[in-house]
Amino acid sequence: MKVGIPRALLFYYYYPLWKTFFEELGCEVVTSGNTTKELIDKGIKASVPEICVPIKILNGHVLELLDSGVDYVFIPRMMSIRKGEFFCPKFMGLPDMVRHSLPGAQGKVLYPKISSLSDDISDDALYLELGEALGVSHKQIKEALKEGREVWKKFRNKSKEGHTIAEAMDYVMTGKEPEKQEDCTITIGLMGYVYDVYDEFVSMGIVDKLKDMGVRVLTFEMMDEEMLDRELDFMKKRLFWTFSNKLLAAGYKFLKDKNIDGVIHVTAFGCGPDSLIGKLMEIDSIEYGKPFMTIRVDEHTGENHLLTRIEAFVDMIQRKKVKSLKEAE
Repeated sequence: MKVGIPRALLFYYYYPLWKTFFEELGCEVVTSGNTTKELIDKGIKASVPEICVPIKILNGHVLELLDSGVDYVFIPRMMSIRKGEFFCPKFMGLPDMVRHSLPGAQGKVLYPKISSLSDDISDDALYLELGEALGVSHKQIKEALKEGREVWKKFRNKSKEGHTIAEAMDYVMTGKEPEKQEDCTITIGLMGYVYDVYDEFVSMGIVDKLKDMGVRVLTFEMMDEEMLDRELDFMKKRLFWTFSNKLLAAGYKFLKDKNIDGVIHVTAFGCGPDSLIGKLMEIDSIEYGKPFMTIRVDEHTGENHLLTRIEAFVDMIQRKKVKSLKEAE
C-alpha cells in the first residue's frame, strides 16, 4: 500500500515520525517533490483565493501525489499540542478542504485527529482510526509509533544542537553527520514557520544564502522548548496558536541576546497570526536597538529581490560591528 506525505506544512517538523510509522506498518511512503512554480500554479487553481500561500502549496503537493497513484494521502487534522492553545483554523479544517475541493481526493485522505499536550504526537490513541484503512491492528500501530517516536526524538535532538531541519532530517534518514559552520562573525535569528523557512521555493533558500555569506543562523526549533516557554512569561495572555508562540518566544530571545546581531522574519502573504507577530517584533526591535527585517513572500516573489535585501541587511550589520570595534579602540 502506498501512502503519500505532502512535502508541505508540518512535513518539516514531523516527517521522521510519520515516515517511520507508516514504513513499520509495511506501507510504501511516497513524498511529493520539491515545490516548483508549476506545482504552486496547480495548487492556486484548486484553492479558494482567501487562503494563505502555504495552504495553496499543500494543495499542489497533494495533487502531485494523487496523480502519482498513491492509495492514500496523509493529512492529519492538527488541533492542539499544548493545553489551551491551538493550531491555525486552516490546519484544523485542512482535511475537509482537501477532500471536498481537490479532484480525486475524496476517499483517499487519511486524517487522524491530533490533539496532544506536547510536541510529541506519537500517542497510539491518536492513530487508532487508521487501523481499518491500513488493515493493521492496535498492537501494530503502537509498535510502529514506538519506533517513530525514537527517530523523531533523534531528529529533534539534532536540531537542538544548532542544526537546520534539513541537516537534522538528513542525519536521521541517512546517518550523515552535519558539517559544522566555522568562523562566523555574524549571527542572525531567523524567525519563520518551518514550512516557510525550509521550503526552498518559498524562502528561496534563505538559510543557505545566509550561510554562504558567513552568517550563523538560529531558528526557533534549534532552541529548548522550556527556555522558549519562559520567554513569554511576561505576557498576561499568550497567543492562541502554539507555533506562533514558539516564533514569538524565539523572537524575544533573539532581541535580548547580545550575541545575536539581527533578526529576520520570513512570513507568507495571507498569514493572520504572522501579521501580529511581525508588528510586535517591529515595535520591540526599536526598543532593544536590534536590526530587524521582514521578508514577506508570495507566489510571485522574485529571488533577486530577496537576495538583494538580505545582502544589504548583512552588510549593514557588518558595517555596524566594524564601527563599534573602532569606537571601542
